Amino acid sequence: METKIYRIIDANLNRFKEGIRVVEDIQRYIFDDKELSLKLKNLRHLGNLKSLELQINCLNSRDANLDVLKKSINLELQRKDLNSVLTANLKRSQESARVLEEIFKLIDLENSQIFKNARYELYDLEKEILTNFLEHSKMGDKPIK
Repeated sequence: METKIYRIIDANLNRFKEGIRVVEDIQRYIFDDKELSLKLKNLRHLGNLKSLELQINCLNSRDANLDVLKKSINLELQRKDLNSVLTANLKRSQESARVLEEIFKLIDLENSQIFKNARYELYDLEKEILTNFLEHSKMGDKPIK
């Protein structure tokens, strides 16, 4: 059972970092927003575990080939615009942070608190990023698609 816990941690660390990276790159390369890009980068780096033992356990438990939900569903394959890409990836990271917060309660309370804080920071960033995006879209400053 313990190996399965590390598999959950590994999968959600990957989701957490990947989702943030997508949003970070949009802020960096499309909106040229250094401040938000740095906030996102720093938050993404929380997904780099400090404990070598924990890193090894996560890697040893990884088995993407046996993931029963590896195949994408149609909803995951479609994004209608940049707003939907931002929203999907922010939600993905928030949900992963919540899973990490809960699972780490079983083995590492310090990491549980780290991901709880990260989740709340993501909620704040979501508000800031999507509000900025909508304002830019209304002014025609940056592309929506």
